[in-house]
Amino acid sequence: MSEDGSETDAPRFKPPINDPWKGFRGVCAGTLILEMIVVLLALPVVSTVGGGLSWFSTLYIVGLAVLMVLASGMQRRPQGMQINLVIQVLVLLGVFIHLSIGIVGLIFGAVWLYLLYLRRDITRRIERGQLYGQRE
Repeated sequence: MSEDGSETDAPRFKPPINDPWKGFRGVCAGTLILEMIVVLLALPVVSTVGGGLSWFSTLYIVGLAVLMVLASGMQRRPQGMQINLVIQVLVLLGVFIHLSIGIVGLIFGAVWLYLLYLRRDITRRIERGQLYGQRE
């Protein structure tokens, strides 16, 4: 307790000099674009190995790619990571179209889990004042 009888909170730190979330949003947007390229590269695989493309499988794969491009521009929104994870679930559901889409979903699922870990780590470091420029 302080002299005036009020409890003091944890020490306050200055905000970081550089915005760490700006870089993190860039990594998320770049990951979505990379995933979009890989998903579109699965089209010839599904066509050749999967017994051909149907109108549904083509629409599903191309629709996922379009969603990824649109979501990469929405990373500034507070619900950006939730949008990314919903798209990732849709990619994982692509296993019902072809196994290769499911494998892409598993690989990028691991990437998104790592990005969630990084987001949590950045938040903790900001709260503790451990980022560059937060201490006097």
